[in-house]
Amino acid sequence: MATARRHVYARYPESDSMGEHELQRLIAEFLRPLLERWFAARSEVAHAGADQFFYWVEGDPTQRIAPDVYVVPRVAQTPPVASWKLWEMSARPSFALEVVGQDIDKDYNDNPVLYAQLGVQELVLFDPHATSRSRRRLRWQVFRRVKGRGLVRVEVSNGDRVRSKSLGCWLREVEHRGHPVLRLATDDEGETLFATEAEAERAAKEAERAAKEAERAAKEEALAAVAEALATRERAEAENARLRAELAALRAKG
Repeated sequence: MATARRHVYARYPESDSMGEHELQRLIAEFLRPLLERWFAARSEVAHAGADQFFYWVEGDPTQRIAPDVYVVPRVAQTPPVASWKLWEMSARPSFALEVVGQDIDKDYNDNPVLYAQLGVQELVLFDPHATSRSRRRLRWQVFRRVKGRGLVRVEVSNGDRVRSKSLGCWLREVEHRGHPVLRLATDDEGETLFATEAEAERAAKEAERAAKEAERAAKEEALAAVAEALATRERAEAENARLRAELAALRAKG
């Protein structure tokens, strides 16, 4: 016999009072719209968000985490979401990015455990503070869910890029206005950057200008061809008139 579901009354905050390093915010604000455009370009339904709480235990709002950037598949980008409750969702996040701050013990050790509980398919830790001399810090750590093992760290790198299986592209660190940001790269080696909205608009305007210039050049070439044809025709008519005149003169003499 089915039993009625027990209603759990709890308050699930949509934000907290904790601050964050400005660099974390800048990296998240740069990457999130790129992900939105990336999925739209691939005609995939997905929600790319940043810094919203995910709750996974109904009735216990302390069990939560707010990814710097995340993707929830099969959920539309709009309307905006204040927070996520897994018991109300049809899909769990496929991707999460954490930008490492000053508390590396929390970011390196505690957060992967929380993301494992959340059920994320792929977690990327990006540490913009890592250098070639760092003893503890790592530029990239990639965790993926492995059958029978849970969320497992599968890659560590101090390079400028890692491949994201869930996104279907590379995450690549580049310099932007004096600080690092993350871009998407789409080719096999991670060299071709996916355009930002501003870059796409500039490329579209340049293509429009090029098309107009090509159209203008084609019109000028066509007009020049017509003018040359008319000139040729006029020269031919003049030559015919001269020949007719000579013929008439010869006949008059004869």
